[in-house]
Amino acid sequence: MDLLTLTEIRRAAQKGAVRARVHVQVESAAPKLTREQKPYCELSLADACDRMTLRVWSDHPAYKACSALNNESFIELAGEFNSHSQFGLEAQKWNVRPLTPQEKSELLQGPAELREKQNADWEFIEKTTHTITDPRLHGLCEAFLKEWGDRFRRTAAARNYHHARRGGLVEHTAQMMRVAKEIAPLYPQLNLDLLMAGILFHDSGKLWENALSENGFVMNYDERGELVGHISIGLELVNALWRKLSAENAEAWKNLVPVSEDVRLHLLHLIGAHHGELEFGSPVAPKTPEAMALHYIDNLDARLEMFAAGYATAKPLAARIFDRVRPLPGNLVKSLEKFSGPPNAAPEEGKLL
Repeated sequence: MDLLTLTEIRRAAQKGAVRARVHVQVESAAPKLTREQKPYCELSLADACDRMTLRVWSDHPAYKACSALNNESFIELAGEFNSHSQFGLEAQKWNVRPLTPQEKSELLQGPAELREKQNADWEFIEKTTHTITDPRLHGLCEAFLKEWGDRFRRTAAARNYHHARRGGLVEHTAQMMRVAKEIAPLYPQLNLDLLMAGILFHDSGKLWENALSENGFVMNYDERGELVGHISIGLELVNALWRKLSAENAEAWKNLVPVSEDVRLHLLHLIGAHHGELEFGSPVAPKTPEAMALHYIDNLDARLEMFAAGYATAKPLAARIFDRVRPLPGNLVKSLEKFSGPPNAAPEEGKLL
């Protein structure tokens, strides 16, 4: 049987049963009861990009062994996988075994394609922050990446909806920066230094709200994240870094324009306003062009990622129509294919196609 990722198995199972092996970490093993009060074990399994639930009934030969698993367990699940209309991805005729240390190490590195993409995204973030010309914002971004870079690289952008995977925040941040660079020439009133710094810091509080462990795919809960939330943590983080840098550079920053306090306040506004509306958790609505731009860039990238993931995982309802993926507003419809034209055709001179 081929060794596949959960995402690859999920896609293949939409077309019919698929026999495969998958390497995963056990997020949790919870004892449960059926409606008839018969015991079973529910395993939550995760790899670098996806998750699935495996229900182990009490009469299964592996029931006792599976009930003893925990989030430090790494296993191979081999069997026949199907896509169930109600329960999602399911396994039948399966067996499990522990991973070897080498297999665990390879699993934690993630698929080669994802690893390459996230490395490129991280390099883009570093390169982009180097181009910030305002020395205060430049220094702030550099200090953040130096102190918190390792934690940043293993943080998810969300717990469920978008980029909800190890390193997902790096992918999300890099793509937002790319969009900002493309639209900046079209809207010259935007302060690009401020916008780029705002993009870097807008979800910085998720380093505590959505951080994954150094050696796994489990997204633990953090008391600071639960009590304060990522927006408040981001504001606190920027203020702490700013106080340190401003003390070290008081003389160099003294006569800069705009004044340093204005720069700090505008950056804090971008972090506080990036959810766009008070009912979505922002303490203030966007009140500057940069804050509004950041909000819509953030929303655009998050939602297009939800579409991409939905096409791969949502239940097909009809040809090119998929079940709703929340919080998107309705059923998904496959995108119109890009125009390619008839083979070897070229427009006649002076004639539009």
